[in-house]
Amino acid sequence: MPEQAVVETAESVATKKLPAAGQRHFMRFTREQRYLHAVLFTSFLGLAATGMCLRFSDSVWARGAAHAVGGFGAILAFHKFCAVALTITFLIHIKEVVARGLVNREKGIFWGPTSMVANWKDVKDLLGHLRWFVGLGRKPKFERYAYWEKFDYWAVFWGMVVIGFSGYAMWFAPFFARFLPGWALNAVLVIHSEEGLLAILFIFSIHFVNTHLRPDSFPMDMVIFTGVESEEEFKAKRPLEYERAIKEGKLEKRLVAEAPGIWQINFSRVVGYTAIAMGLMLLILTLTAYFS
Repeated sequence: MPEQAVVETAESVATKKLPAAGQRHFMRFTREQRYLHAVLFTSFLGLAATGMCLRFSDSVWARGAAHAVGGFGAILAFHKFCAVALTITFLIHIKEVVARGLVNREKGIFWGPTSMVANWKDVKDLLGHLRWFVGLGRKPKFERYAYWEKFDYWAVFWGMVVIGFSGYAMWFAPFFARFLPGWALNAVLVIHSEEGLLAILFIFSIHFVNTHLRPDSFPMDMVIFTGVESEEEFKAKRPLEYERAIKEGKLEKRLVAEAPGIWQINFSRVVGYTAIAMGLMLLILTLTAYFS
C-alpha cells in the first residue's frame, strides 16, 4: 500500500467521528443478549395469554379467544409451542453461562460486581433503598445490576424449574407416571396453574414497574431493545459501575460510534409498548376472572 494511503487510513481512523462528550453512548447488552430476551418475553407473553385462557376457560374473553383461533385445542397447541421456545431459550442461556464461567474462566460470572449472584451489598442496597423511600437516608449507588434485577433474573430459574417441570409432567404424563405416584401427577396440575398465575402477576405488576414505569425510566427503559444507553443514564443509574469502568480503563472500550437510529428507537417503542399493553391487559383480565 502506498505511504500516502497508509497515512490517510491512519488519519481517517484517528479522526473517526464519535458522539461528543455528554452525548456519548455505551454498550450494555450485546445483540445476542437482546435477541435472547426478545424470544424470552415473546414466548412468555404467549404462555401467559394461552395459559390464562385455559385456566379461566369459562370466562367470556377466554371463550371468545378460543372461538377466534379454532378452539381450546389450538390454544393448547400454541401454549406447548411457546413452552418449547422458552425452554430452548433458557438452555441456550445456561450453556452460555457455563461456557463463560467454567470453560473460559471468565471472571465476574459467579461472584463480584458484575455477577447476577446476590451478595451482601444487595442486602445493604435494599435496606438503604427502603430508608430512602421514607426520607431517612440517601439513595444507594448501584453497580452493574441492582438487587431487584437480580431478583427478576433468578425468578426465571424458579419458574423454569417449578412451572416448567410441572408443565412437562402433564404433557408427558404416561412417561412420568412410570416413576411418580398418582397423587403427584394431580399435584403438578395445581402447582402449574397456581405458579403460572403467580408468575404472570409478578411479571406484569412488579417487573414492568421496576423496569419501565419507575420515574427514572418512565415510560420505558429502551436499553434492552437498543443495547446502548447514554452517558447520563449510565452515570445516574449505575454510578458505581461507571466509576469502576473509568478506574479500570474499560469505559472507552464500551463506547459505541453513534447513538441508536430513529428507526431503531421507533421500532423498539412499538415492540415495547405492545408488550406492556398486552401484559397490562392480561393482568386486568386475569384479576377480573380470578376474583369473579
